[in-house]
Amino acid sequence: MSKQELFLKNAFAAAVAAADPQLIVPEHLARIFSPEDRPKGRCLVVGAGKASASMASALEAYASVHWPEVTLEGVVLTRYGHQAPTSHIQIIQAGHPVPDQAGMDGAVALLALVQTLKPGDVLIALVSGGGSSLLTLPQDGIGIDDLRHTTETLLRSGAPIEEMNIVRKHLSAILGGNLARAAMARGARVEALLISDVTGDDPADIASGPCAADYSTYQDALDILAKYLMDAESIPQSVMQHLLRGAAGQIPETLKEADLVGAQVTNHVIATAYKSLEAAAAYIQQEGYEPIILGDMITGEAHEVAMEQSIIAQAYTVDQQSKARPIAFISGGECTVTLPVGIKGRGGRCSEFLLSLFSNTFHIPNLSALAADTDGIDGSETNAGAWFVPQSRYAANELGLMPAPFLNEHDCYGFFEQIDCLVETGPTLTNVNDFRIILLD
Repeated sequence: MSKQELFLKNAFAAAVAAADPQLIVPEHLARIFSPEDRPKGRCLVVGAGKASASMASALEAYASVHWPEVTLEGVVLTRYGHQAPTSHIQIIQAGHPVPDQAGMDGAVALLALVQTLKPGDVLIALVSGGGSSLLTLPQDGIGIDDLRHTTETLLRSGAPIEEMNIVRKHLSAILGGNLARAAMARGARVEALLISDVTGDDPADIASGPCAADYSTYQDALDILAKYLMDAESIPQSVMQHLLRGAAGQIPETLKEADLVGAQVTNHVIATAYKSLEAAAAYIQQEGYEPIILGDMITGEAHEVAMEQSIIAQAYTVDQQSKARPIAFISGGECTVTLPVGIKGRGGRCSEFLLSLFSNTFHIPNLSALAADTDGIDGSETNAGAWFVPQSRYAANELGLMPAPFLNEHDCYGFFEQIDCLVETGPTLTNVNDFRIILLD
């Protein structure tokens, strides 16, 4: 393993470790629940997301030491392959990003448990990225197949995740604050711990805000469908009719700030992309490089973001000789990949960003880079992302590989697989969005 490859992978590992539920959940539980304010009656634990099973495991370990008299029970949904060991909290694995029957059944069980709460009980919600698709229990009149078709259509449209979630929360019986609404109606206290995978870290956006006030409306959801030229022919009739009835005021809106006045509902964001970038920056600096954080809210088409960052790298390369130390640019956020009709593609937004960067930096021979999803899964395959160092270009040349055909087919996984440059971590059991690093050595 070259020095550059090791450096890139260690920086990514530092970013992931900063959002490890086993470390951060106990720390925040101690802050939220003082010894005098800890749960004393019934304590239910629910949650959903790629990190939520690991969060539940960490919570059980903490409670066994600090709340020995409290019996926990609960239901947590996570993506297939993201489970963690628990004794009292049921872990249900389900489909992501397209919801399946296992997810729907799990969401039904979760909501049924919440509906058993009584005044004085405590509900702890463990929420992380991926929760939107895992908790999309449809409203009355919408079938799971219609919900699945709508999700698939949105995924292919290139709509950013924030807009996708506005639609999904207006189709869900749990998202958009409806989980908190069910607990509030029963007089329970709600404490939600959130691991953010969205730009801005707004609780209303993290897993579509099951315990947060929602700023969007049914009309916003309809406008998003129209923006991406979706109509009654591409979206199921049950979904369109539901959104139209909501926009007409015939069914209740999602939870709003006014609904929370006097309620015992608090959302705690315990991990963010920026905190992970800071952890990576600390490692980078320790290794003698100059870290430059480009931001944690970078969005847009993956190939376009790569072109923009290649221009930044080129600008710094011009006066590199004046720099006392080599430079590492790091960034977070969530890009998108719009798939043309008839193109399936292999890989995800991180692999596509990286191959576009590879293609646009042939003239910068001292550049290395890595892009990977902090949850360990980038798009359609099992890799977290990909990396390259200067020697990777020689490997591609020897195999006669050119980036353009792979970019055209959105098969960035196939390119990096052939030169043995995939990042393969398996599920990390956390999720604070994408991590990108460009090294000018």
